[in-house]
Amino acid sequence: MITSGTIMAATFVLAAAVTLAPRTVSAETFAYVGNADSNDISVFKFDATTGEMTLVQTAAFTGVEKPGSSTPLAISPDKRVLVAGVRSQPYLAESFAIDAKTGQLTHLGNGPLADSMANIAFDRTGKALFSASYGGNKVAVNAVQANGVVAVPSQVIPTGLNAHAFLPSPDNRFVFATNLGSDQVLGFAFDAATGTLTAKDALTVKTPEKSGPRHFIFHPNGKFIYLLHELNADLAVYAYDADKGTWREQQRITTLPPGFTGKPWAADLHATPDGTFLYTSERGSNTLAAFKIDAASGRVTVIGSVPTETQPRGFAIDPTGRTLAAVGEVSNGMTVYRIDATSGALEKVKSYAVGKKPNWVEFVSLP
Repeated sequence: MITSGTIMAATFVLAAAVTLAPRTVSAETFAYVGNADSNDISVFKFDATTGEMTLVQTAAFTGVEKPGSSTPLAISPDKRVLVAGVRSQPYLAESFAIDAKTGQLTHLGNGPLADSMANIAFDRTGKALFSASYGGNKVAVNAVQANGVVAVPSQVIPTGLNAHAFLPSPDNRFVFATNLGSDQVLGFAFDAATGTLTAKDALTVKTPEKSGPRHFIFHPNGKFIYLLHELNADLAVYAYDADKGTWREQQRITTLPPGFTGKPWAADLHATPDGTFLYTSERGSNTLAAFKIDAASGRVTVIGSVPTETQPRGFAIDPTGRTLAAVGEVSNGMTVYRIDATSGALEKVKSYAVGKKPNWVEFVSLP
């Protein structure tokens, strides 16, 4: 059984014999959709001017037979590698090289994950992969080798119930993990040189009972954190102290549409690259909610909600901040919206078929 400290920090300096091919010049944008029941990734070429998508590839997983409950994706900081988390046994991180000209994926190899991981994310250097296990109540860190393939876990750390997201701070000094079932966020110090996590109790953030903290993002300016709660669909705004790694709550607001009386089931959140607007997805009402961010305080005001794909677990915003693409786990579709530059309101552009049970979207502008 892999435990914390089993693989020493030397893993992080291991150089693989195979290296990634040099980049070619390009200036295209692509969208990647993880499809859990299909065990593949839909690759779309994206036209930022029109908002149109064109399917260019369906990249199948290698060595995977059974579907998992979801397919989390992560893009390396240098945009050379896409990693997909496989949530059926054996639990794997599938690495793909991203072609800088075509956006298409070429399988590089598979590495072991410590459990069924609901979320994966690169550290800011691209040399480590963080992951969180909802069912296993743990987080882990794996080294990423020079060829883009993930090595065995170097640390596996028990958490409270239902670890869900595990993301680094903008400066890579801290990593935070939501515990949906324990209503808390745990904090760790991270040594990027050795790839080592150290738990810091002083960084623990408690959330209201049965709120279910799920996903969070940092504001592009690094001064604020936005935390979405699955079980009550609240959005919480925190002031972030980058020196200490501490969170201080500023605001709490619902993401549910007016008049909704069903069971909340919030999923995902993202902000535009300029930090002006923020959006959330809610699976009970099948809606996307839009908010305007106050630049000085980080607080948000409601813009409104729009209907979207059925069970919208994941979505993403393109690098220009002008387009949002949301997928539905039940509808097996993706809808693209134009973001109004002044109001932040969403206007539907077009819908597309994707694979079975899509749950994750990533945009990448290349090179």
